[in-house]
Amino acid sequence: MLLPMPILAALLATADLPADAPIAQLAKVLGPNDLPYAVPIHPTLVHFTIGLFVIAIAFDIAGALYPIEKRIFRFLALPITRGGFHDVGWYNLLACAVITFFTVAAGFFEMLLAVPIPGVTSTIGLQSMETMLWHGVGGVLILLVIVLMTLWRGYQRFVWRRDMGRQVQWLYLLVGLGLFLVIGLHGTLGAELAGEFGVHITADQLLASGADLRQALP
Repeated sequence: MLLPMPILAALLATADLPADAPIAQLAKVLGPNDLPYAVPIHPTLVHFTIGLFVIAIAFDIAGALYPIEKRIFRFLALPITRGGFHDVGWYNLLACAVITFFTVAAGFFEMLLAVPIPGVTSTIGLQSMETMLWHGVGGVLILLVIVLMTLWRGYQRFVWRRDMGRQVQWLYLLVGLGLFLVIGLHGTLGAELAGEFGVHITADQLLASGADLRQALP
C-alpha cells in the first residue's frame, strides 16, 4: 500500500540508509503536500495556459467578425481595428505555446512526487494511476496541438493571409473551439487528482495519515 509522503519521510528518517541516498535526501525536503515547495506550481500554470488560449481564440473570432462589429465600435467611439484584434490573438497564442511547455514540465515533476490516497476510485471509475497516466498523456497531446496551432496561426499571419483583413481561417477557429472542449474534459482529470485522490493537497494527505490538523497545520 502506498504511504503518504509525511509517513514515508518519518520511516526514512529512522531507516539505516547512507547519508547521501537520493531517496533520503528527497524525503528531507518534502512538506506535507509531498512537494519541496509550499504551493503546487502546475495548477497555477494551467490557468495561464487556459487563459491565454481562450483570449487568443476569442480575439481572433472578434477579428474575423469585425465587419459585423465595426458599426458598434464606431457608435461607441472606440478606436478599435481589425488588425488589433488579430494582434492580440497572435501574441496570446504565442505566449500560450511557450508557457504550456512549463505547464507540462511542472505537471510531470509534481506527478512523479504524487502519493495518492489509496483505495479511492474516481467518479468515472478510474484508479489514481490510470487518472495520472491519462492526464499526463493528454497534457502532452494538448501541448502538441497548441504548438501546431501556433505554427498554423503564424503561417496565416505572415505568409498565407498576410495581405488579407481576416488573418485566420474559419477552420482554424473551429479547431480552437474544439480544443476548448478537450481542455475542459482534460481538466476534469486534474481536478479529480486533487479533489478525490488528494494529490498534493496538504489537508487531505494529513487526514489520510491520521494526523490532527490542529497540530499539524499552523
